[in-house]
Amino acid sequence: MPGSENDIKTKIALGKKLYFEKRLSKNNTQSCNSCHNLDNGKNGVDNQPTSKGAFGKRGGRNSPTVWNAGLHIAQFWDGRASDLKAQAKGPILNPIEMAMSSEKAVIDKLGKIKEYPALFKAAFPKASNALTYDNLAEAIAAFERTLITRDRLDKFISGDAKALSQKEQIGLDKFIATGCVACHSGNLLGGRSYMKMGLANKYENIQDFGRYSVTEKDEDRYKFKVPSLRNIANTAPYFHDGKAKTLGDAVTQMAWLQLGKKLSTNDISSIVTFLTALNKIN
Repeated sequence: MPGSENDIKTKIALGKKLYFEKRLSKNNTQSCNSCHNLDNGKNGVDNQPTSKGAFGKRGGRNSPTVWNAGLHIAQFWDGRASDLKAQAKGPILNPIEMAMSSEKAVIDKLGKIKEYPALFKAAFPKASNALTYDNLAEAIAAFERTLITRDRLDKFISGDAKALSQKEQIGLDKFIATGCVACHSGNLLGGRSYMKMGLANKYENIQDFGRYSVTEKDEDRYKFKVPSLRNIANTAPYFHDGKAKTLGDAVTQMAWLQLGKKLSTNDISSIVTFLTALNKIN
């Protein structure tokens, strides 16, 4: 993953500890893992339409998976963070999410926890002042750069014709023929471009302007980052607002909203069958 060439074991270990650290929130209840759950090999989401923050208020967008996130074009649905490090800085200070008042408040809090000064020094041995907010974000990013999944589609592409069942191969063919690959392409089957939500037919949620809120360009109104389909069967609900409850519902709506197509029940089922082959196996 980009940037991993500079990661050392102590930095990754610190980042992992910080990722699960609830004391990074105002009331010690919320960690990165609260919304992007990795417990026991889970799929990096909380399977909620939108996530509750430290004080119980929900955010406005669905929490995407952190698996493979560092391979995306940018971070957040609207791409407002250029990379994992920039993304890691946001939720801690977000008043709805982790609600810390300032970078200084975060570092002052960590500095009073016995183990952290030494862990930061070990992770950033060349720094005269290792315990900084910038280094905190860099450490979390280093851990997240280890979160790469592989699945049976990888084996199939590599030449193992039996890696996908006959039904899954039929679903892959239907996925391609329907036109899903126009946006869900590349190694991640998405994550590398922005697309208007409601390209062919208008989407019901017109309150969230998507990328327009970042760029203020009219052509970016209602555009969102195309999600990766890796592990998609395990990361319901779907869309930036979490309004598609099931994978079948998401496939149905995407075909209509983006391609102007009404798929048959059999075609929807076939595509869903293929998408289950994208569940991580490592």
